[in-house]
Amino acid sequence: MKSEDSLNLIARLPVVASYVYRRIYNDGNIIPMDASLDCGANYLHMLGFDDPKMQELMRLYVTIHRWEIGNVSAHTGHLVGSALSDPYLSFAAALNGLAGPLHECMTENFRIKYGATTTFNIDYISSV
Repeated sequence: MKSEDSLNLIARLPVVASYVYRRIYNDGNIIPMDASLDCGANYLHMLGFDDPKMQELMRLYVTIHRWEIGNVSAHTGHLVGSALSDPYLSFAAALNGLAGPLHECMTENFRIKYGATTTFNIDYISSV
């Protein structure tokens, strides 16, 4: 039962994340899931973005980050999970992998190249 509970919690993270985003950057209203959309498009829909180009970009982003064993968080999550650890531990290990200096440098290099203003993401999303 514990494994099923943790998987249910992890499955609800996009709903929680979209609510937090809308609460901070929008009106705070919850946009319900749309069962006809895939995972990436549904997440964007709940964030309030329904542009087909943006949906395709999100599909690509999710695919690359979900299955790429080369990144620290994916590798760590798979490794801890392969030891038949509790899914909470596997997920926590994957998230902790994001805190390392190599991952932080990648994010910092992106910010240097594309800008560090708080409106960059909003401006970019609006232009897609």
